[in-house]
Amino acid sequence: MRIEVKGRNLPVSEDLREHVTKRFRKVSRQVSELAELEVEVFEERNPAISNSQVAEATLHLKGVTLRARDASPDLVHSINLCADSLAVQVKRHRDKRRKRREARAAALDQGEAAPPEASGDVSSAA
Repeated sequence: MRIEVKGRNLPVSEDLREHVTKRFRKVSRQVSELAELEVEVFEERNPAISNSQVAEATLHLKGVTLRARDASPDLVHSINLCADSLAVQVKRHRDKRRKRREARAAALDQGEAAPPEASGDVSSAA
């Protein structure tokens, strides 16, 4: 999985990049090597907003895009929350795809097991 860390009006240090890589390791094990993850961190400049440190993660998979956005007073905590949220979404997506694949395989097996009915009935009815 390719990870890109962006900072909007905020410098992105090497420590922050390493933390993002470490926290999203669980997600990277569950998705393809071709998946792309974009993590954007920024600070809300409004003093009335107590949870000013925001992390947004966008995961581009084949055919689907998953997003997570979390805010807290600490940037590292926002990244942790975002990673947990995205991990849940990836798990749900994988389970949904697995169930569809199994249901399709079961329907195909039942279709092959049943004898073709139309071939014998048409000749005897005429």
